[in-house]
Amino acid sequence: MAKTKTLYVCQNCGNSSPKWQGKCDACGEWNTYVEEVISKNSRGGGNWQSSASTKGSSNKPRLLNEIEYKKESRTNTQDAELNRVLGGGIMPGSLVLIGGEPGIGKSTLMLQIALQLKEQTILYISGEESEQQIKMRAERMLSQPQLNGSVEHCYILGETSTAQIFQQARLVQPQLMIVDSIQTLQSEYVESAAGSVSQVRECTAELMKFAKESNIPVFLIGHINKEGSIAGPKVLEHMVDTVLQFEGDRHMAYRILRTIKNRFGSTSELGIYEMTDIGLRQVSNPSEILITQREGELSGITVGASLEGNRPLLIEIQSLVSSATYGTPQRSSTGFDAKRLNMLLAVLEKRAGYRLGVQDVFLNIAGGLKVEDPAIDLAVCASIVSSFLDVPISSRACFAAEVGLGGEIRAVNRIENRISEAEKLGFEEIYVSKFSLKGVDTAKYKIKINAYSKLEDMIRQLLE
Repeated sequence: MAKTKTLYVCQNCGNSSPKWQGKCDACGEWNTYVEEVISKNSRGGGNWQSSASTKGSSNKPRLLNEIEYKKESRTNTQDAELNRVLGGGIMPGSLVLIGGEPGIGKSTLMLQIALQLKEQTILYISGEESEQQIKMRAERMLSQPQLNGSVEHCYILGETSTAQIFQQARLVQPQLMIVDSIQTLQSEYVESAAGSVSQVRECTAELMKFAKESNIPVFLIGHINKEGSIAGPKVLEHMVDTVLQFEGDRHMAYRILRTIKNRFGSTSELGIYEMTDIGLRQVSNPSEILITQREGELSGITVGASLEGNRPLLIEIQSLVSSATYGTPQRSSTGFDAKRLNMLLAVLEKRAGYRLGVQDVFLNIAGGLKVEDPAIDLAVCASIVSSFLDVPISSRACFAAEVGLGGEIRAVNRIENRISEAEKLGFEEIYVSKFSLKGVDTAKYKIKINAYSKLEDMIRQLLE
């Protein structure tokens, strides 16, 4: 009879204890310990290839120059946005985790990719939806002419047992496997309920072993908790090769696919999609959707040239400054760091002489984006002053510079990409730091480049 061991496992961080505790010693959360029975059965050679996995088990250390390296060719997903965040395509044998809120479009994106890869055999494992539901969604997507997909190469499997999944994978021999979702899977080596910390960790470990041994890439769809992080132990994100976060408001059309971790590429890339009735549409030029089309000039609205990875984005900044009617001035920002907003308000008051300490200030980044690039500091300052004085700024002007505590306008990286994007979208002038133009040939641009070193000088010239 197999020996069993009972442990109390924290459902927040995965820490284990031989006895129940009210407070977790690792993460500090209360009432998160749940009793789980851990089976001690021997796993043998694994579920994927029981004989092959035992071969070469006694590995020997080798010198670095003795290791042969063969460059792996990536698989084009037929989706430019997903290719960008993955670093150029799907890497063979990689394990990719995609997290996001319910209804954000994770399953839709993965099914769309499965239908587009017509040259490869896809195994789509669903633990949440029935096969009929997936078929209905696939038919709706195939009615989209630009998708150019097919169902002849895509296998659907409604299963939650990892042992059965690996058995069917051995029969189908897929070139890509999609699991929806990791929280629904159950391993025979752990006797706790599906979705528990132990089950999620064990199932991910088995899928990682499968991906590395078979060289088949695996996509995992993961749920998130109320704090917005991926549900399950934090070690889950350390185990996988790539972590993607699908963000956006369910009530808005646009979705952002952001890279959190990537062993095969940059972690600063993002992809933008638009949710439609029949699926997700790639947004190839996001600057056009992030800039509001408006009639007439309005105060408090400016455009900043940001950079996400290799992609320049022109983002609209909206601000509203009004007298504080409740005594204590309010400071509210959406999509922008609130502490940085307070810093810029202090700089405007101390260095430029604007009395904003008795004003309510509301700041919004249009399009639902969250921006951390300091290059939009100048656009934020110009937007606040414009609203404070109720003087509109030309919609044909944009900004790209960081603002320091001394009121100096600081240089930002890759200024040429920002200038080129502004010129391509029809802007007539751009305000930058004079220190950014060292070694830049400004004569090749048709757009007017205004360079300044002090914030007060730029504002005075801008609002004259």
